[in-house]
Amino acid sequence: MEMQMIQMARSPKQFGAALQQRRSQKGLSQSALADLIGTGQKTISKIENGNPATKLETLFSLLAALDLELEIKPRSKSNPNEQWEDYL
Repeated sequence: MEMQMIQMARSPKQFGAALQQRRSQKGLSQSALADLIGTGQKTISKIENGNPATKLETLFSLLAALDLELEIKPRSKSNPNEQWEDYL
């Protein structure tokens, strides 16, 4: 049974790092993952390095290929001014 991975990602860089970790856990190269979702290896590299200019369609294809899903929920921080700190 595979252990469930739960990670918080509040920036493109954190999101990319989480995807890279999952890809490695599944034993996939960037090229193999790119082939699975019909994109190029460079696109996978950019996403994993936190490039925020990625199509939503590509991100959802990537999540599906890695057996992941996106959950949207309110932030746990109470100070609204802190909401942008992680992104910048």
